[in-house]
Amino acid sequence: MIKYNLVCKKCDLIFDSWFASSLEFDKLKKKELINCHRCGSLRVEKGLMAPKLINKTFRDKNEKKDLLKHQKIKKIIDKYQKFIKNNFDYVGENFAYEARSIHYKEKKNGRGIYGTASKKDIKELKEEGIDTQMIPWVENKNN
Repeated sequence: MIKYNLVCKKCDLIFDSWFASSLEFDKLKKKELINCHRCGSLRVEKGLMAPKLINKTFRDKNEKKDLLKHQKIKKIIDKYQKFIKNNFDYVGENFAYEARSIHYKEKKNGRGIYGTASKKDIKELKEEGIDTQMIPWVENKNN
């Protein structure tokens, strides 16, 4: 798609229009299918246009902003993970079983637990009234 600034040579109206390509504009112009929507004249030409370019400085600024955002989010996730590791018991793949055991009082309700569960398991736990939360877990690759 390409956007052109068009100028009516009869009434001097300037307007924009989108075309599939520059070749498509030329075909439509040749078939006299482009006209001014104010006066109906077929004397419509392409006006001067300045392409919108994204320079390297602009791209670098946006990349830097994105990187800073990513680093900030990573720090927050790291904090949560550290808190969870220090205050909850890791039960691994047995999360659904352990959560049910605690909920139905088969096990002491001491510290909370964390581990891995499928979406199906989480849905079933919630249907049973067992409060669970899914959180993003990022492995620390710096170690």
